[in-house]
Amino acid sequence: GRRWRRSFKLSYYNEYKSYLSITLRRVMGAQERQAMEEELTELKHKLMEARQGVCDTALQNETQDMEQVSLAVKARKTLKGHLNKVFSMDWCMNSRHLLSASQDGKLIVWDSYTTIKEAAIPLKSSWVMTCGYAPSGNFVACGGLDNTCTIYNLQKKDDVGACKISKELIGHDGYISNCRFLSDSQILTSSGDKTTILWDIETGRQTTVLEGHTGDINSIALQSPGSSTFVSGSTDLKNKLWDIRDGMCKQTFEGHESDINSVTWMSNKNNFGSGAEDASSRLFDIRSDQQLAVYAVGEPGTTGICSVAFSKSGRILFAGSYDCSVYVWDVLRLEGICRLESHENRVASLGVNDDGSALCTASWDTFLKVWN
Repeated sequence: GRRWRRSFKLSYYNEYKSYLSITLRRVMGAQERQAMEEELTELKHKLMEARQGVCDTALQNETQDMEQVSLAVKARKTLKGHLNKVFSMDWCMNSRHLLSASQDGKLIVWDSYTTIKEAAIPLKSSWVMTCGYAPSGNFVACGGLDNTCTIYNLQKKDDVGACKISKELIGHDGYISNCRFLSDSQILTSSGDKTTILWDIETGRQTTVLEGHTGDINSIALQSPGSSTFVSGSTDLKNKLWDIRDGMCKQTFEGHESDINSVTWMSNKNNFGSGAEDASSRLFDIRSDQQLAVYAVGEPGTTGICSVAFSKSGRILFAGSYDCSVYVWDVLRLEGICRLESHENRVASLGVNDDGSALCTASWDTFLKVWN
């Protein structure tokens, strides 16, 4: 009996010691977490103070004496051919051809001068969300809910005249939201899995995986064709500036109050714009590391901005919205110039061509329109 009681006491002591050790670790862990949270809060305050320190004026205060912009924009061409919602479009660098992707399961290459369809590419999946044109004009790409970026060679056709698949890039764990060529051999894709991936097209392998967002990445934009710098917009309400060479996020920009749907660069490469579900577009500056302007079309919840693009000069911002309109803004004076109304459903995608002569809008009403 004594031996049993001694064994029981020893077992109880060991269990109590183990429990005490675990409890102590938990307490220490909570204390460490609290200390880290306090340090993080302090660093955020210091960052905000540093940003405010270089914000010695407001853009609107410095530009009110500038001459107002007068603009007359008309829909010159209507591109008809899709049978379902058009989700995305992209210009070729020759400023004449453009690409569209629709949930009718087709990619179409258009001649914007003549409205002729130069190629109609049937897709494996009709749930397409994005498309992109290679700088050379020889390749196009698309992606969507199949989690795959598919690349087509416009110069090679099969026996029935359809463009051949050049490569299928499989690796994302979520839908492909955006794809942008750096060259004929490299492409950048963003996804609902919160990552952006740089691919080697020839081998089909991932070169770099960029992580940092805490929500779906809805849009990416290269600083310039072939650039190693790009900006991303996410449902975590943040825009991030990245350098592909080291795979690191260099800057984070906050301001939007809801999901960011679109990002685009100004031609000066120092400023970018974004559009979001909060019914606003915003202008950011990477040199001062902060937001410069807000272009609001209504109260949050009344509408949303699907896509944004700057004019060639950067003075004008185009914002396609859920309410079937394109809002045209004077970037410097923060004033609305006009409102383009021709579509009958949301303007899901828009873009200005490389020479700045035309704007193309793509809508859920199945049409694309070319404006100038």
